Amino acid sequence: MGPLSREAWAQRLVAFRASPSAFLAGADGEDLGRDLLSDLRSEKLSEQSKVSLLALSLEYPAELWPDAAAAEAAATSLLDTLLLLPPRPSALRKPLLLAATTLLVTGGALGPTSAASCRLLPLLLGLASGRDVGRGFGPISEQRPLQATACECLRELESCKPGLLGGSLGVLRSRLGQEGPIQPLSLLLALSLRDTLVVQSRSGAGLQGLLVSGVSTGGGPWNWTLAKEGGACLLPQAPSWPATEEGEHGLAVLELSPEEARELRAVVAQLLDASYLLTPVAQAQLLWLLGWALRGLRGQPPALFKPQLVRLLGTAQLTLLHAVLALKAAFGEALFTAQDEALLLHRLALAAQHPSLPLPTHLFYLHCLLRFPENWPLGPEGEEAAPLLLGPQLCRSLMPSLLHDPMALLARLHLLCLLCAEEEEADQGQLQSPRRYLEELLAGLRQRAALDGSPRTSATLCFQASYLVASCLAGQTKALTPLIHGLAQLYRARPMLAPHLVDFLDQVGPELGEPLKRVLQQEVVSTPGRNEALRWHLQILAKVAEGDAQSATLSFLQDAAAHCTDWSLQQALLRVCRALLQASGGRGLADLLQVLARQLEDPDGRDHARLYYILLAHLAGPKLGAALGPSLAAPALASSLVAENQGFAVMLMVQETPAPIRLSVGPRMAKGPLPVLQLHIEALEPVYSLELRFRVEGQLYAPLGAIHVPYLCPGRPAHPLFLPLQPRRPAPAQLEVQALFSTPAGLTCHSPLPPLSVNFEDLFLPFPPPPDGAEQGFFEGLWDSCLPKGAESRVWCPLAPQGLETLVSRNLEPFVVVAQPPTSYHIAIRLPPASTLLLRLEAAQMDGVPVALRTDDWAVLRLAGDYVRRLAGPE
Repeated sequence: MGPLSREAWAQRLVAFRASPSAFLAGADGEDLGRDLLSDLRSEKLSEQSKVSLLALSLEYPAELWPDAAAAEAAATSLLDTLLLLPPRPSALRKPLLLAATTLLVTGGALGPTSAASCRLLPLLLGLASGRDVGRGFGPISEQRPLQATACECLRELESCKPGLLGGSLGVLRSRLGQEGPIQPLSLLLALSLRDTLVVQSRSGAGLQGLLVSGVSTGGGPWNWTLAKEGGACLLPQAPSWPATEEGEHGLAVLELSPEEARELRAVVAQLLDASYLLTPVAQAQLLWLLGWALRGLRGQPPALFKPQLVRLLGTAQLTLLHAVLALKAAFGEALFTAQDEALLLHRLALAAQHPSLPLPTHLFYLHCLLRFPENWPLGPEGEEAAPLLLGPQLCRSLMPSLLHDPMALLARLHLLCLLCAEEEEADQGQLQSPRRYLEELLAGLRQRAALDGSPRTSATLCFQASYLVASCLAGQTKALTPLIHGLAQLYRARPMLAPHLVDFLDQVGPELGEPLKRVLQQEVVSTPGRNEALRWHLQILAKVAEGDAQSATLSFLQDAAAHCTDWSLQQALLRVCRALLQASGGRGLADLLQVLARQLEDPDGRDHARLYYILLAHLAGPKLGAALGPSLAAPALASSLVAENQGFAVMLMVQETPAPIRLSVGPRMAKGPLPVLQLHIEALEPVYSLELRFRVEGQLYAPLGAIHVPYLCPGRPAHPLFLPLQPRRPAPAQLEVQALFSTPAGLTCHSPLPPLSVNFEDLFLPFPPPPDGAEQGFFEGLWDSCLPKGAESRVWCPLAPQGLETLVSRNLEPFVVVAQPPTSYHIAIRLPPASTLLLRLEAAQMDGVPVALRTDDWAVLRLAGDYVRRLAGPE
């Protein structure tokens, strides 16, 4: 097969990118990698098309060449293609170098035994160092971009094999400052230096003259021994500084001779002096790498960074500012004087106040202020902390406001909390003290969250701010007391915020949580238990109910029990009872549980109330708490009346079990204002308090009521059940059935039952009978009223050997209006909610009868035709 055209390759690339796995599984997938490598040497394809093919190999190397052998062969082919390029400028050299490097790395073929690796590494190092590598690499004008690409490839290899270029440090250093790209070479040298220092410190060896040009380890300029000792890959850039290693394998154990230390300082200084030529992102990465290399290294003062610090303290580039803060975190007072820290803090505070900053930049400055080390009080708890450098005067314009974006408001609020934490007693009388400002801000947030119709984001922001204050000021009672009463007032104004309060109580500590629980409990029990907020009151009580105010809580519950009419309210009421059980119990709770076991409408609720009463009557306090709160740390229960904790969990849950009953549809009932489905039920096991729930997909029927059966016993005939149907359209449907019941063991279970079919004929209802002698006129009036808004049709109804009279008497007897047996019948059927179906069966023959259908609802016509055609079929 010859090389493909540009159009054919375009189609294959589109198909591959749409679904790589599906394409590779097809007929053309097996040869895609081979064809790609082959057509790279074809002269029929343009360079732009070949660049597209190489882009595919860079994006999907593991899919095209999944194993090491295939990746090795593909990399070798790419290197051969590179050497065969003519000596004129070409756009293929850079992507070929990148593709060969990518294949060796992703395919796992990079190593000392790889022939492609041994070819690629000298080539890349020669290009990076600027040496002449032969005639196959184009004109001089292309050497500079190739040198930058080679440095990027070597950085990738060094990142995957830390220490690989340890023997090339001297060569790379000698090229720094000479003609060529500065940025890629500087980053490559800094990465190699960092990795070499880390690897050599692990082995306990020194630099061994690696920084001197012409000196390398025995393995040549690329050292596989160092790469093997490097172990796991070190990240070239990371979001935070690694912990200082002072142990057996830390940088501190690396012993450098005076000559090696002098050479190391010279290399670092050389890199830093040329750093201003790099882009801001590259400068930040260079400072990070060099800071990691020198951090913790004995005998290497961080003063080398001082000139760069002076240059960068006034920078407007966020990446460089972040690098400066990283150096401060790494070296602290060894690099930064008190004046430097004050200047940097003042710089951050002023930058954060700029009105035209975009939100991400504003948040970055605020985050830097919050994480500035001197903003965190020092010293153990209970001792006097160091004063904050960030005082009220400096951040007067950083106070939060209700007009700020939520994220900016929370960050500014955090700063305000830092000021409140250090507020002196003498300052509390000021009109605009930080604490007074904090209370006014929280009051404004609560007022906005309490408004009717306010968005959920307002409530979320209010509780986020409250949690932040509770976390920062946990030990200050004077700051927490107004917060507690404010949250109670917020709940009183808007009880639907109960879920937010429950989550808030789960997160805060006992300093705020315990007093807030008591205030909320008093707030709830002081309100009547019959208003529309009852479900929220019960949710709060289930969280805060305690034994200290149990009498008031029980009075509230007794008042609320009469208003818990639906299942959800009853379950919420029982959750409060369970919380009181775990707290202490008591005679009043026992009386309440007895009342609930008799009065609740839902059988599941009655079973729970009965179970709670039994537990309260038979178990002491500690064992009752262990039974209701299963825990691996709970002590073993010695009472013979109590099973394992898991058993109580099972008793308190509604479990899914196989259905112990059979349900079927009985004969059709054609009477009454609504169609009624007759159901026959058969018990396979004893069942108590059975509740059958029915559901219809879509909007065909109105919601169906449940059917309750007190008791079923196997072998004992059960009365038929009647399910009224309320169709919104006259159409058949499938009823999904769920059974909820109690077993003789006292468990509450539920089971899905096979769906029940509601056929079209199950919806038939007769018209009221007309007066005697007016039957024909009544039917003709109905027949004429169906048109023109309705529809009509004629179908052929096959007849069984019994004839038309038997067919009508068996299926349509209640709906016959006019009858002339055995050959003619006029039938009128009412279809709820408001449709009519009329049938004329006339001129019956031996094998069938023609049927004229007319209806005022055209959607019924197809269903009626299907029904008539199957009338003569088997029952």
